Amino acid sequence: MRLHLAALVVADYDRAIRFFVDALGFDLVEDTPSLTNDGRPKRWVVVRPPGGETGILLAQADGEHQRAVVGDQCAGRVAFFLQVDDFDSAYDRMVAAGVEFVTAPRTESYGRVAVFLDIEGNKWDLLGPA
Repeated sequence: MRLHLAALVVADYDRAIRFFVDALGFDLVEDTPSLTNDGRPKRWVVVRPPGGETGILLAQADGEHQRAVVGDQCAGRVAFFLQVDDFDSAYDRMVAAGVEFVTAPRTESYGRVAVFLDIEGNKWDLLGPA
């Protein structure tokens, strides 16, 4: 058993794709036209970190309720954890790409960590070895 995908509600597919692919270095695994249950167009968009097994389904907000949670899917808590082998290189590349970090890098018992915001404002931990 394994976790295949997790959904992330975003305001716009293309803006989210640019962030995950260009700023974070994820692979665009799939971008396929699809339909909602009631026949309206949507897309099946999956991004995944290189070498990772679990992908993120970028789900464009549909309706007022979904638009209300864009950027706050976990009520302000860190919701996602991106593990890298070379923390300093990943951090420097992300800063150069315009990723907003809300904490400075620090060393904890479990490794190096810094909190950053995704394109919508959700909090992520960038994690690397100690």
